[in-house]
Amino acid sequence: MSPPTNSHKRRFRSLLESEEVEYLMEAHNGLSARIVEEAGFAGIWASGLSISAALGVRDCNEASWTQTLEVVEFMRDAAPSTPILLDGDTGFGNFNNVRRLVKKLEQRDIDGVCLEDKLFPKKNSFVEGPQRLAAPEEFAGKIMAAKDTQVDPDFCVVARLEGFIAGLEMDEVLDRADRYAEAGADAILVHSKREDPGEVLAFAREWDRDCPLVIVPTTYADTPNEVFIDAGFSVVIWANHLMRASITAMQEACRFVRESGSVHGLLPRIASMSEVFRLQRAEELAAAERRYLPSVKPGEPIDSRLTGNRQSLDPADVILPD
Repeated sequence: MSPPTNSHKRRFRSLLESEEVEYLMEAHNGLSARIVEEAGFAGIWASGLSISAALGVRDCNEASWTQTLEVVEFMRDAAPSTPILLDGDTGFGNFNNVRRLVKKLEQRDIDGVCLEDKLFPKKNSFVEGPQRLAAPEEFAGKIMAAKDTQVDPDFCVVARLEGFIAGLEMDEVLDRADRYAEAGADAILVHSKREDPGEVLAFAREWDRDCPLVIVPTTYADTPNEVFIDAGFSVVIWANHLMRASITAMQEACRFVRESGSVHGLLPRIASMSEVFRLQRAEELAAAERRYLPSVKPGEPIDSRLTGNRQSLDPADVILPD
């Protein structure tokens, strides 16, 4: 079978350039990536916070870049048709680490990386305490290194501004954004932890470059989408909501079983085994077994498998692993 045409990189670039607001949903492993793809979101945000949480560690680069890379590789296999933007934190080091990260992401068919202008190791934007920013010229060098390294012209590099998180004034944040756009960033993610969208809206009004803007409305999630549309943002990222939903669901399930001493009353509240198998593509494996494993009658010598008749099956029914 010939491989399917890869179009998700071009589609991700078109999301950034769209005149409509597009939405990315967070995923943090293969299963959540498949759920996001089935739900029909325009793209997947491979969240650093959520991947770290799923691994049981803190969002301060306690998970290594290779461990993160392994997770996104499973995500790509599970969601082969949907654009994936990796939350690449600070790039896991200096410009040279960024170059290797981009190379390895392209090898795994990931569509882009978002890099933030903090110092390595980073600290989550919503954790209390000082946030250390990289010098703007140093971070611009990382952006340039990423763009110089990419092979596919549709691979995207998003520069994430942490200036408002660190308490900088508007003119300083705009200056950083200008430098990053000049270095080749395909989009600018302007981040804020205020409970209203005032900072990001003010930034959008001041931003006069032809470089798309991305936002992450985690703390100002009550803002109507029409506000984002009117402000001219290109992409909105729901950055951690599947991870948080899964935590609540697992805590409630554990509490119920511990208190009741049985899983009986839990069954109507959780996915069926058949749904688990469906998400794992069990039917595809069954079809492949019918094609590739000859049938063996009870008591038949095992060597006869090599000469037995293979069941007839159209190769089109078998989906080869990505």
